[in-house]
Amino acid sequence: MSQATAPALSVAGIGLTIGGATILDGVDLDVVQGGLVGVIGPNGAGKTTLFNVVSGVMKPTSGSIRMNGDDITSMAVPARARAGIGRTFQTSSYFPRLTVLENVRIAAQVSRGGNYSLLRFPKRDDEATAAAIEALTEVGLERKLEARAGDISHGDKRKLEIAVLLATDASLILLDEPMAGVASGDVDGLVDSIRRMHAEKGATVLMVEHHIDVLMGLVDKVAVMYAGRIIAYDTPQAIMDNELVQSAYLGTAA
Repeated sequence: MSQATAPALSVAGIGLTIGGATILDGVDLDVVQGGLVGVIGPNGAGKTTLFNVVSGVMKPTSGSIRMNGDDITSMAVPARARAGIGRTFQTSSYFPRLTVLENVRIAAQVSRGGNYSLLRFPKRDDEATAAAIEALTEVGLERKLEARAGDISHGDKRKLEIAVLLATDASLILLDEPMAGVASGDVDGLVDSIRRMHAEKGATVLMVEHHIDVLMGLVDKVAVMYAGRIIAYDTPQAIMDNELVQSAYLGTAA
């Protein structure tokens, strides 16, 4: 298979055993270029662990991971980031004492091969700053550029994380519970930000989310994890109708 037709992400037989406990058990998952895939499952199913393995935070004990046809199984986290993998975590990750603009400008400048100096006031007309402002405008934070990141609402912090990804060259984006802790009034805006990021950046997006109703209306396909395995991978409607999936959520899957 040529790189042009290879999946954006191909996970084959991924296993992870820690201290004799099996965390991931032969996980297989292919995600097409530009796909928007939800990953669901009960607590402890292995969703975040799968993201950790794909992003390089954890090393699998078996199997392989390919990105655009290239084997990245042994690649370190910084190399994966340079290859185009972007990641958010269950808890917001940012520099709380820096402004909203400075947080995104750091990502924009580093992704362009530069370094960021806190001693140099950001110029409004340099490439990294322009990219940061554009990304923040995309997620609706253009009026909070000079606010300290630690002072904005939790929903805005999640939007800030997406703006950071928008300002980079990430082509494979992993969103780990982006709605966690977000007030109900902020959910629609965050969903719009994810949808725009996917459409306008042309990125491939995988998203772990416990808000099933929100996820089902957003993604193209859904992968269901249970006990470290993917037990179903299909369209949202097919997943909702799947008896095995229903039993997994009731805790009775075989």
